[in-house]
Amino acid sequence: MHSLYSRSIKRVFDIVMALFLLIPAVPMMLITFVVLYITGHRPVLFRQLRAGLQGRRFMLIKFRTMTNEIDANGNLLPDEKRMTAAGRFIRKTSLDELPQLWNVLKGEMSLIGPRPLITDYLSLYDEEQKKRHLVRPGISGWAQVNGRNAISWTEKFKLDLYYVNHISLLLDLKIIFLTVAYIFKAKGISQEGKATVERFTGKN
Repeated sequence: MHSLYSRSIKRVFDIVMALFLLIPAVPMMLITFVVLYITGHRPVLFRQLRAGLQGRRFMLIKFRTMTNEIDANGNLLPDEKRMTAAGRFIRKTSLDELPQLWNVLKGEMSLIGPRPLITDYLSLYDEEQKKRHLVRPGISGWAQVNGRNAISWTEKFKLDLYYVNHISLLLDLKIIFLTVAYIFKAKGISQEGKATVERFTGKN
């Protein structure tokens, strides 16, 4: 993990690739913004505190794929009832992740790494699971190309730790190519029977 690549080259790689990806991403983000605004996903951008490198909190930015509809008691409706056709398509194609290129340029994220999870989970990790924070979180990662949301939390953490222990340029390039394949196949977008994924409770 403490190789020259992980210490410095990876960050340069992230900046160069993020700037390169912004060329095709900007028009796609503009179209996505308009579609979501028209279909009632307001505010269009979804912001949420996530845990990053060394567990430090940062504000992750995504496109909103669910509405803010509430029930009679003022509580948000279940995910599957708030997910619109437009939101489902944008999640399926991973267009919702594009704004995170800004997080990458700011140094809060990497293109490749363990997915940044909500800060509520920080107190639930065991000592091994905490090691996922030894590297910057990524837009995509080893767990994302090996099941994504369709696998268990136990398997996700195992894959995250594999990445932390084997980080390299070749592995990052492999994950990038596999990510593209996953997007076209629309695999692992959600857990079976759920619109997204169940919460982590600290139990394996």
